[in-house]
Amino acid sequence: MKILLVYCHPNPESFTAAVKAAAVETLQRNGHEVDIIDLYAEGFDPVMSREERSGYHTRGENRVPVASHLDRVKAADGLLFVYPTWWYAQPAMLKGWLERVLIPHETFTMPEGNQPIRGLMTNIRFLGVLTSLGSPKWWWWIMGMPGRRILLTGIRALCAPRCRTLWLALHRIDVVGKEARKRHLERVREVLGKL
Repeated sequence: MKILLVYCHPNPESFTAAVKAAAVETLQRNGHEVDIIDLYAEGFDPVMSREERSGYHTRGENRVPVASHLDRVKAADGLLFVYPTWWYAQPAMLKGWLERVLIPHETFTMPEGNQPIRGLMTNIRFLGVLTSLGSPKWWWWIMGMPGRRILLTGIRALCAPRCRTLWLALHRIDVVGKEARKRHLERVREVLGKL
């Protein structure tokens, strides 16, 4: 598959960077093509301007500010998001990417009459998330798992009908030791090795 890996972390020496490296190495070793969007490294602007919002619903006009990223989404068979979970969801940089790039008429239809929104990303057959959270799993569950729901429910609805999903998270990242981090990297390699 051609995997578009959307990476979001400001520190290239972070544990999230190690997760990204393990993911890329494993996917490439298993014959997948990996296209990486590093949001911080490229200085992606997550803020939708007033002008951009004004043209958000206009077919053609809305793709202009994000055409290069949108084309990469449309060329992919799979999307893999690698990021730290902050305040139970995606960092603002990644949330802004979702809002700006996954636009009407390109990745979903607008509702008409009684017809609901319909997904147009039928090229996406795999949707995955590799993340870490400061919270314990039980607390994240009580909070309603907002980050997971945004991607694996909301974005998943725009993808191919039989799109496979993956959620792989390391909880309590602030207090777990080196061994837990090492085991998590091994798990990343193991799971992605079966893709």
